[in-house]
Amino acid sequence: MERRRFLELSGAGIANLAAAKPDETPPYRIVTPHRPLARPGMPGPFPGRVIRMRSAMCIDEMTNKVDATIVREMLDAGMGALTRAREPRDAWTRFFKPDDIVGIKVNCSGAPNIMSSPEIVAEVVRNLIAVGVRADRIHLYERFVGQMRDANYGPHLPAGVQQNGAEDDRGDNTSYDPFTYVDVDFFGEDDTRSNLIRLVSERFTKIINIPNVKDHGAAGATGCLKNIAYGSFSNVARSHTFTNGHSHTLSFIGTLASVEPLRSRTVLQIVDGLRGVWHGGPFADNPRYRFYPKQIMVGTDPVAIDRLILDLVEEKRRAEGARSIYDRAKESLGSHEQRRSDPNVNILIREPGHVAFAGKLGLGVSDKRRIKVEEIET
Repeated sequence: MERRRFLELSGAGIANLAAAKPDETPPYRIVTPHRPLARPGMPGPFPGRVIRMRSAMCIDEMTNKVDATIVREMLDAGMGALTRAREPRDAWTRFFKPDDIVGIKVNCSGAPNIMSSPEIVAEVVRNLIAVGVRADRIHLYERFVGQMRDANYGPHLPAGVQQNGAEDDRGDNTSYDPFTYVDVDFFGEDDTRSNLIRLVSERFTKIINIPNVKDHGAAGATGCLKNIAYGSFSNVARSHTFTNGHSHTLSFIGTLASVEPLRSRTVLQIVDGLRGVWHGGPFADNPRYRFYPKQIMVGTDPVAIDRLILDLVEEKRRAEGARSIYDRAKESLGSHEQRRSDPNVNILIREPGHVAFAGKLGLGVSDKRRIKVEEIET
């Protein structure tokens, strides 16, 4: 019988969580056999620092075609600026070694319209191989097999790169680790556990997070935190109910992202901001709500980056005359169909405060006065 030593965070063991909680936050119980590294990947070696690369030519808005050459230039410039390395290979060597097994957390929930762009993913893979990581030690991963299939990354990847979906049928728990989970009862649901994907806990040594810039009906925006948290654990949709417009995304996102070994192994954040969604996210089925920020952001601090993503979504909504993502008025709530046709209707009270909450858990810097953004035009 397998024996494991557990680190169970409860009571005094989650004093830092309790200190950050608003009164309505439910009591989370984190169970994991993994201890944090001395320097966890989040916020990593560059807290509060974000490199943002922009290019007017990176994507054609009419054809939706991405220019892979410009994407390469953007990533080379960004990684060089982040690490102060002169050569791209040296920048990537700052994070990865040939013996690493690297997970790449893509976002496929809006595929094939809005997702982690194949051109960005392919460029990340190319750089990993350039520093000596074998193709068969690189894994793209997502929760749902069908979404990964819709993204169709295969033609863009070298032979050997793995593509992994945790659930073929929604609710299948075979790909999740029974020993690493967060237990919490939100609304009296039958299953109160959310388990970490096995690949994250048992195989990967490093993780790269590649989210998009998207409005989200519960969280306010989908960025680094939500992509790595909700995309790496099972049974997360239970954190919101459509009966009263309330959700627990405020605290659940950061709590999941803080669980070891996910926190320590997620060492690099690369935001695909070529396309975006300003309303109706995360699935992006209405083309009316898509827009083109034409940028990529890199860093190690997911909180600092997500603070900027909130601004991107909010500014676009303001330009379109839509309600703020910070609006908590219950009269704005409506049905899914109403939300699809009206940008002033939402299905839940959005919780953009999840970014600041994650900052209080030590995952990064949320105070904009302490975030240093280096802008690069390519």
